[in-house]
Order: sequence, then structure tokens, then C-alpha cells
Amino acid sequence: MDQYYDIISGSYNGLYKEEQLNKLSVVFEHIKINPSDLLLDVGCGTGFSLDKVSCFKVGVDPSIELLKQSKHNRICAKAESLPFPDNTFDIVISITAIQNFDDLNEGLKEIKRVGKSRFVLTALKKSEKIGLIDDLIKLHFDVRKVIEEEKDIIYII
Repeated sequence: MDQYYDIISGSYNGLYKEEQLNKLSVVFEHIKINPSDLLLDVGCGTGFSLDKVSCFKVGVDPSIELLKQSKHNRICAKAESLPFPDNTFDIVISITAIQNFDDLNEGLKEIKRVGKSRFVLTALKKSEKIGLIDDLIKLHFDVRKVIEEEKDIIYII
């Protein structure tokens, strides 16, 4: 999957930006972000989600070609092995990336490990893994709200 995003990196924003920004508008209605917060976006792609927040932010993505397009702090890494200490981030988001994790359980455990208490995770509804994703999110996190958006399920944690 990583190579797929490297290959389409030049057209990524044209393909996904509008759809992702619509999801982000729903996400940011449900979480309060303070200027002093430290936010991590797991699967940040080109980083346009990070344009929408006014705090210190870091994005991680396994696609170096997508990351080259981001102007924010970014690290090439997979969700399953996040290079941060425990409890580093006030907020961790992952927008429509979970279904692409190589190991869903390990990726979600890593997200929980590096985050403190506020998380927003979304997953593609049409993914063949959506049932497992739903089960694992509910296993690892205390989900406050589930929102069904046009293409994603959004978990407010």
C-alpha cells in the first residue's frame, strides 16, 4: 500500500483533499484544540489536515513522496511503530488511514500509547476490514461518540 501512495503522490490532493477536508470539518466540531496542545496526525498524507489546526503539530506517514509535499513537521513512519515516547501527544488523529495499516491491532495500540486522552479516528466504511476496525477501536479506546459520515465512520474518543 505504501508504494501506491508514493505512485499517486502527485495527484493525491486532487483525488482526496476535498473529501478529507469535509471529514475534518466534522472532526473539528467535536474536539477542542488549544494553542498549547501537541497534535499527532497518523497517516497525514500531504499534511493538509495539519493546516486546519492552530497548535504544535506533527504528521507521520509511511509515504515519503506524500510527506515531501507537506510544509509541517513530518516523519516517515508506520502507525505500528511510532517513534515517540509514551503519552507525548494531547490529541492524536488518524483520518481515513486505519484500514491501510499493516497490523490494525498494533497500529491502534501505538496510537493509544503515544496519546494522552483525546483521539479522533476515522475508517472507510466500505473497507472489508471495517468490522475488525470497529471491534479493535472499541477494545482499545473508550469511545464517546460514533458518527457515520458519507464515506467514513468517525470515532470521537
